[in-house]
Amino acid sequence: MSTGAMETETVVTPAGDARITWYREAKPARAVVALSHGAGGGIEARDLRALAAALPARGYPVALVEQPWRVAGKKLAPAPKTLDTGWTALWPALEKPGLPVVAGGRSAGARVACRTARELGAQAVLALSFPLHPPGRPEKSRADELTGAGVPTLVVQGGRDPFGRPEEFPPGTEITEVAHGDHGFAVPKKAGVGEAESMAVIADAVAVWLDGMFG
Repeated sequence: MSTGAMETETVVTPAGDARITWYREAKPARAVVALSHGAGGGIEARDLRALAAALPARGYPVALVEQPWRVAGKKLAPAPKTLDTGWTALWPALEKPGLPVVAGGRSAGARVACRTARELGAQAVLALSFPLHPPGRPEKSRADELTGAGVPTLVVQGGRDPFGRPEEFPPGTEITEVAHGDHGFAVPKKAGVGEAESMAVIADAVAVWLDGMFG
């Protein structure tokens, strides 16, 4: 777990002020992992916190990004185009350390990362709980956003995510399944798997994937 420094910076964007919380270690870094939240929550999500705690010690500083609507205290996320605008505008701050940047996020944040990866020059995309379709509406697929990212992409998906179970993803998708996890990676007690174990699965899988690119 990371014991490194945490620092926060505000970035002005056309959509309002965004906020980046950096988690770093003193050791040499290989790439920045930038992660944004979903449409219904913030950077306190269990998976984002777990990655922020685990990755810096492995050579990957983590930047947890709060979109302007969240910083402003609003409860509803704006349209996708506005989300993309905020993310694009804060990208130079993510590149400032002079390292390759892996774009990512959970749910709506994963969609933003996929839609903008090629344009921004992201080295890869980390898609946590990618919302492949609305619950119960598999015909409303968003697979084109995922496959259109144009860079190496890792999907981390709960085994019982109503927005898309691992087996529903397009063939060839690089995917790590969190057994019994829902859209927020919560696991029922009857599954016999604790949250710490589930978060370790995510952190280890992401670290191995990153090492494959930057190790």
